Amino acid sequence: MAAVIRQAFVGVGANLGDRWAAIRTALESLRKTAAIAALEPSAIYETAPVGVTDQPVFLNLVIGVETTLTPEELLEALLARERAAGRNREKETRWGPRTLDLDLLLFENETRQEPRLTLPHPRLWDRAFVLAPLKELLERSARFQHPAWQELRTRLAKTAIPPDGLQLWTPPKE
Repeated sequence: MAAVIRQAFVGVGANLGDRWAAIRTALESLRKTAAIAALEPSAIYETAPVGVTDQPVFLNLVIGVETTLTPEELLEALLARERAAGRNREKETRWGPRTLDLDLLLFENETRQEPRLTLPHPRLWDRAFVLAPLKELLERSARFQHPAWQELRTRLAKTAIPPDGLQLWTPPKE
């Protein structure tokens, strides 16, 4: 029986060290994962920190993923990339600086309310640095026109996303 490919959205961010290198390395690693059929990034934004404001600015984006993984398996893959980038969730300050942050935001037709995984992400609608790239990705990508995302597209179209603290960022030429 063929594995079913499902879609998910992941928030990506970093504000310590070489932010772009950490993000690029994580995305390349995820692209090479056999159970990930496709990975499409939004535009990249440089964003002001939320919560703990006395820290460097972040680079943030959202990636759309097509995968045969379950939500729990995808979460494990994301956490492994964070650890590879030097992140230790147990020792860090909540909403503090980080080398890499990969948050599973949404997984097609799935909800969870568990200690390790809440779907949709509980602060999704509170974060302009998630909403702006998510909206952009849903509007421009033919890949993510799946009916499962119609309600999300409708809600995003009605949501005013404050531009404060969001600035488009272009990666350096390689």
